[in-house]
Amino acid sequence: MPDAALLAALRTVNDPELHRDLVSLGMIERAERVGGVADVKVNLTTPACPLKATIEADVRRAVMNVEGVEDVRVEFGSQVRMPSTPPLPGVKHVVAIGSGKGGVGKSSVAANVAAALARDGAAVGLLDADVYGPSVAHMMGASAERVTATEERKMRPIERHGLKFLSMANLMPAGQALVWRGPMLHSAVNQFLKDAAWGNLDYLIVDLPPGTGDVQLSLAQTVTISGAVIVTTPQEVALIDASRAIDMFKKASVPILGVVENMSYFVAPDTGRVYDIFGRGGAVRLGGYPILGEIPLDMEVRQDADAGTPAVLSHPESPASLALTSVARNLAGRLSVQALETLPMV
Repeated sequence: MPDAALLAALRTVNDPELHRDLVSLGMIERAERVGGVADVKVNLTTPACPLKATIEADVRRAVMNVEGVEDVRVEFGSQVRMPSTPPLPGVKHVVAIGSGKGGVGKSSVAANVAAALARDGAAVGLLDADVYGPSVAHMMGASAERVTATEERKMRPIERHGLKFLSMANLMPAGQALVWRGPMLHSAVNQFLKDAAWGNLDYLIVDLPPGTGDVQLSLAQTVTISGAVIVTTPQEVALIDASRAIDMFKKASVPILGVVENMSYFVAPDTGRVYDIFGRGGAVRLGGYPILGEIPLDMEVRQDADAGTPAVLSHPESPASLALTSVARNLAGRLSVQALETLPMV
């Protein structure tokens, strides 16, 4: 049985993002005493919780005020909550990563965010929906692999770096151009989503092609998207197209989870001087949307993508990797907040 005094103390601890106490949120799995040691287990709403350290400090502080407690042992678990009707069997959240134009590093952001979430302990899938210009297979180091079928005749996603992914690059001969019209694109998106054995996933990250065309509309019509992330660079021409992408998602009733400003600045490795090559702070001018992160222009991100391993795994302490990890955790936090505020959750 939970210790009543410990639970009372934990009712004074709020989740810093959800702004409700841990007990009423159902996040306390265990609150017991063994002698003078309080043993508390907290189930976070995502393994990629950006404020885990804050929660741990607040729990320790509150519980240490309970009479007779001499020490506190805090253990963390996680349970990503999902809508009462999941978007796909076994998949809790579908997240679209989009942009209004090409060349802003959208696929690189998508691959690194997916890898960072998986490294934090989430079950993650990555769908390369850029049918005409697939790049995820190369970034995952699996360009030569081919998609196989399960016994149920479903596509079996390829597994790399702790996550599952599907890309048209693993279904077509290398270098072959795909010449399809709209209905074929819709069919491909539908098959990637519904005829694939994704299994149980906390997050399915969808790397969209640039623009506001057939694939984006097909995705929105095929599944319920938890939200979209817009990737842009700081200069005005990119922001104009990013605004169009935001408008497209709004018309499709897809919530905007936030904006990522990629190539936000460059730190010279020899002098440490910061250069705003494309300007800086442009994402703020999109107005009213959370800024999930500013990613510096970093040669290692490009090198690691070419080598087939996301930078957050190859060089986790580099400035760009730290920024990308922060984006992933902020995204997970936004989904947790949205789940509490707007969705009937189970």
